Amino acid sequence: MGLTYEKSKSVALSTILLLAAITVVEVLIALVGKGHIDLGFKLPWYVMGILMIGLSLYKAIKIIFEFMHMTYEVPAFAKSVLLPTGLLIWAVIAFMWEGSDWKHRRALIDSKDKDLYEQQEEAIPAQMGQLIREIKEDDIQ
Repeated sequence: MGLTYEKSKSVALSTILLLAAITVVEVLIALVGKGHIDLGFKLPWYVMGILMIGLSLYKAIKIIFEFMHMTYEVPAFAKSVLLPTGLLIWAVIAFMWEGSDWKHRRALIDSKDKDLYEQQEEAIPAQMGQLIREIKEDDIQ
């Protein structure tokens, strides 16, 4: 069941306007959340993040279903396209999670290395002073 030319133009235009409106809302949320627009309050980062992710996901689904014509396809074909999309989103989240963990572990290793280096630096002058004293005592005798 295809759409007529005029109906498909109308659907495309309304979809484009909806996506533009959502983008404007996302920009306003970001500006209010970061404090660039003062409305007397500042959005907490987690509220801002949830809203931005939700709106972005809605836009992505709308683009997939409308501009990739998934609305007009048989359900099995639509699922065969959406499954890899879902797996891609899962992979991005998994890699970001893993990268965050790696960053925290790297910071822990760096702090331990810094502590060890500082301990070695403190011990070196004492050892050198002891060595100099031993040499001077040997030279005297």
